[in-house]
Amino acid sequence: MLLLLQSGARCCCLPFTRTYARWQPNPTARRNILPRVFIPRFQFGAHYASERGSESLSFGVNIFKGKVITEQVFPFPSVLNSEQLQFLQELVDPVSKFFLEVNDAGENDRLGEVENKTLAGLKEMGAFGLQVPVEHGGLGLSNTQYARLVEIVGLHDLGVGITLGAHQSIGFKGILLFGTDKQKEKYLPDLASGKTIAAFCLTETASGSDAASIKTTAVKKGKNYILNGSKLWISNGGMAEIFTVFAKTPVKNEHTGKTKDKITAFIVERKFGGVTHGPPEKKMGIKASNTAEVYFDNVKVPAENVLGDVGGGFKVAMNILNNGRFGMAAALSGTMIGAISKAVDHAANRTQFGNKIHHYGLIQEKIATMAMLQYVTEESGNYLKKLQAIMENPLGDPRTLMAQVVKRAKRKLGMSSGLSLRNVTHPDLNASGDLVVKAVDHFGTSIEDLLLKYKKKIIDEQFLLKKIADAAIDIYAMTVVISRASQALSKGHPTAQHEKVLCETWCLEAFARVTNNLNALKSKPSMRVISNMKVISKELVAKGGVAAIHPLGF
Repeated sequence: MLLLLQSGARCCCLPFTRTYARWQPNPTARRNILPRVFIPRFQFGAHYASERGSESLSFGVNIFKGKVITEQVFPFPSVLNSEQLQFLQELVDPVSKFFLEVNDAGENDRLGEVENKTLAGLKEMGAFGLQVPVEHGGLGLSNTQYARLVEIVGLHDLGVGITLGAHQSIGFKGILLFGTDKQKEKYLPDLASGKTIAAFCLTETASGSDAASIKTTAVKKGKNYILNGSKLWISNGGMAEIFTVFAKTPVKNEHTGKTKDKITAFIVERKFGGVTHGPPEKKMGIKASNTAEVYFDNVKVPAENVLGDVGGGFKVAMNILNNGRFGMAAALSGTMIGAISKAVDHAANRTQFGNKIHHYGLIQEKIATMAMLQYVTEESGNYLKKLQAIMENPLGDPRTLMAQVVKRAKRKLGMSSGLSLRNVTHPDLNASGDLVVKAVDHFGTSIEDLLLKYKKKIIDEQFLLKKIADAAIDIYAMTVVISRASQALSKGHPTAQHEKVLCETWCLEAFARVTNNLNALKSKPSMRVISNMKVISKELVAKGGVAAIHPLGF
């Protein structure tokens, strides 16, 4: 999460009235600050091309090659200057005060919806249009500024956080990213003010992250598309007036003349008619966030409401989700902070067996683990395909093959591959950096071994892919935590020694997890466990539940 806070492409200072009244951005001031903005090298979901040509600078991509590229991770990004930090604080204080004095999280949860007084106050503050450009009535905040404010919301009331996030992180994010000037002028002002609420409609009964299996259809008739289908588990579904909807449309290939169904994104208004919703879903938590099924029955959607290109909806959906995920991470980081505070308060005040329970090792372990997870809070398709192709046709790219053979031979002989983080880490964290290097070496070798063994069929080995993903996540987290702690030590932060201990502990535990996950990829007992799990799962599916007979026999 702390990394995601750094993903803003720019940060701008905007004047702010220090009340609950609507924030008043000044376009002139905003323009004046832009030339001084620091643009970080560290961004998500992008495949960076460097001066070296098409070589990716992504840390996540390169660990699959057994390489360490630190340009996007070190030094830890400093996104905000002192003036911008001061301005952000001017936003933080009234938002925090609002959630302490106006919002009642318990009452929202009891009601199963956000209270009207809270919604009205959020609209007054401009909270429904945090990243909408100033010219369209929003605050024009950067990702960093947005994330910090959402973190506060998540700290106090995650139900409100999801209501706001579903609205702007994904609900109308497509209009911001792909909308035409006309679409932005028409929809953004009301969305920014909260006059209209937005929802993101992708999931169906048989399609979630598999957007290609969507059943909802949109057929062109004259100047309209006729939309039919339904969407499941839609946040804000029962209260939204504007929907970003994904549907199957027949698209003719200009070269072959053949027609094929492809996904297209649409901006749909409830007032078009034929848009209804089901009752709110009964949930175990975050009850104040409205979640409902949404139905589309012969909805006439004007052709000008296509979002992006016809047939280009999959790209739209993935970009919205990738762009909006940091908002949820920000909110959850706030929730983690709140949970830690409550846990620490309980541990410091609860007495058992003559001592406050924070003196006991098991409680200390729980508190420390929570702290590390909060402190810590991306992978390499193109390279895998390239290496796979090389393995299938070794003479097709002899230079790349030879480079891999040399690296592989060094690893097998226990020789150093030449990787190091010592030139970018604080000396006090060299041992942690060395663990990352060992992990990357092991990871690169493991990826090569899997590709040699499974080739294209590796995509079907989900048990193994999960271990790879877990190892990649841990390696990435280790590196970024080292970057953050190195900055704290270098700058002499008051909490530098505390951060050093957090970093060391995280890296030691993460290295052990990486080693275990990678060793399991070729372990006979691990392969046996995987085989057994498949058998167990098959039995349960066949029996419709628990398959073993009760020990009492009935």
